[in-house]
Amino acid sequence: MGITPASLSLGAQPLDKGRTRFRVWAPRRHTVEVLLSEPQGIRALPLQEESHGYFAGTHAVAVGTRYKYRLDGGDAFPDPCSRFQPEGPHGPSQVVDPSRFAWTDAGWKGIEAHGQVLYELHVGTFTPEGTYSGVASKLALLKDVGVTTVELMPLNTFPGHHNWGYDGVSLFAPCAVYGDPDDLRRLVDEAHRMGLGVILDVVYNHLGPDGNYLAQYSKGYFNSKYPNDWGDPTNFDDGKDAGASRDFFLQNAAHWIAEYHLDGLRLDATQSLYDASPRNIVGELVSRSREAAGGRRILLIAENEPQDVNIVTPPEARGQGADGLWVDDFHHSARVAMTGHPEAYLSDYQGTAQELLSCALRNSLYQGQYYRWHKKKRGSPLGRVPAERVVFYLQNHDQLANTLRGDRLQLLAGLPRMRALTTFFLLLPQTPMLFMGQEFFASTPFHYFVDHDDKLQPLVQKGRDDFLAQFASARQAMEEDDFHLPIGEEAFGRSKLDWSEHARNTEALALHRDLLRLRREDPVFAAQDLTRVAGAVLGPRALVLRYSGSEQEGDRLILLNLGTGLDSEPCPEPLLAPPSGRRWRKLLSSDQARYGGMGTPPIPEDGRLPLPGQTALVLTSEEETTA
Repeated sequence: MGITPASLSLGAQPLDKGRTRFRVWAPRRHTVEVLLSEPQGIRALPLQEESHGYFAGTHAVAVGTRYKYRLDGGDAFPDPCSRFQPEGPHGPSQVVDPSRFAWTDAGWKGIEAHGQVLYELHVGTFTPEGTYSGVASKLALLKDVGVTTVELMPLNTFPGHHNWGYDGVSLFAPCAVYGDPDDLRRLVDEAHRMGLGVILDVVYNHLGPDGNYLAQYSKGYFNSKYPNDWGDPTNFDDGKDAGASRDFFLQNAAHWIAEYHLDGLRLDATQSLYDASPRNIVGELVSRSREAAGGRRILLIAENEPQDVNIVTPPEARGQGADGLWVDDFHHSARVAMTGHPEAYLSDYQGTAQELLSCALRNSLYQGQYYRWHKKKRGSPLGRVPAERVVFYLQNHDQLANTLRGDRLQLLAGLPRMRALTTFFLLLPQTPMLFMGQEFFASTPFHYFVDHDDKLQPLVQKGRDDFLAQFASARQAMEEDDFHLPIGEEAFGRSKLDWSEHARNTEALALHRDLLRLRREDPVFAAQDLTRVAGAVLGPRALVLRYSGSEQEGDRLILLNLGTGLDSEPCPEPLLAPPSGRRWRKLLSSDQARYGGMGTPPIPEDGRLPLPGQTALVLTSEEETTA
């Protein structure tokens, strides 16, 4: 049956006959009152103290009413579990009835890991409108190119008019800047109608610095004994308060699935969800989310910087049971291969063909070896994890915003190499994720941007500069050239996609569309089976991947060369030999004219396989014909 919206106990829960039940955790407080904002003024209604520090009460309060909680007769604050903050994080909360929305997705069964093509986007910068309805208007374009699931960057309420998403505060309240809660439901409903999934990025390791009122209710939400780069870490294992704090975050995960019909979650920075409890909070978040989904299949993906295999190990094997794991290794090696700059947290990568090949064949690069940047071992064995559970990307919100200019990869490396690497990337067995606009090689950057008050904004700017200073080149630009990219309104505006490029960049769209069709429809690529893939290095910047198919399907070959052209005389690599009685035929070249390239010579009849520079070739084996 799953969790229904009515079974989530925290916050304001509408009942029948115009009544609403309020419930909040405030264990250090003696009294809690609901202050209603009504036309005739403020009206106070008492809540009764329950066990374990909870206060609750049912009153005649209509849906749409705005309210705050007054604590111990003093100041009033928004509801920590507010379903909507129409005036922002400092304003009153609003009673919302999720059951009033008329869903049309009763036949939707959800999504699973196999066959997914993820697409990460930021609602505020994805379209000129910067709204949920704006996203909905572009879904058909995403489906056309081959996207299967949209991954929304965090939506919870933030201060000001714009925020990149990771400084939110009111975790249950989708930000009013993008629309109201039913606008978000309409987006999900429309996606399901079109056969697309929608998952949400959630941040449970910290909250933003402005508008976070959790500590007014209980300092037990936080646990200062652990380190955290982004403020006090949340509390999952410290003392008697940990149980209620855990329940707050567990109910938050369940509410997104139950009240918005979302198809899963992406859990941010799970390495910072510190928990020494017998049952780790990540596994419990996974379990509670699945319970909330009822019979629907959902996709739960974790970011984990150490790339811990336990995250995607099944519960019966004492793992956390997530469906997928972000793997930074692929991005880091690919970025160094494209830019030639192994700086800061990229310093343990060289971007060689060997690295790209090893990552493709074994899901990650660091699986327990020494890692200089951390000065210790990093990683865990991922080689036996099904490829569909490993998420690869060439760009994402972090890896663009964490650079000096936020520039797209093709602007740094050039279009030929970008086309070649895209071809390789999109046909790997691992689950691919595109970042918004990547499918048409958007030229717009993606920056870190926030909108804090005049006192906080300069402090955040300094913190951002300090972070970028770990890159020697960025530090030089800031110290010697006095280059400082703004983090406010200008950065937000520059990060908005230019949709006129979608109409102009038809070659990039054709490349992505053809590759994703091949990934979806070709039975050998669609299998996503690492056990049927072998590879070899052909040169410092060139490699081959061979995908084994059945006798009827034939084999597939991907040749990637990010350097200058290579011939195949001599050619002592067995993977390049076609199956007996067959020959190689070109399926696709990244340098075809229709993709914006200069064209690729035909494959010689004598069995040679010359590999042009900055090109990827996709070949299939076919039966030789006799004259």
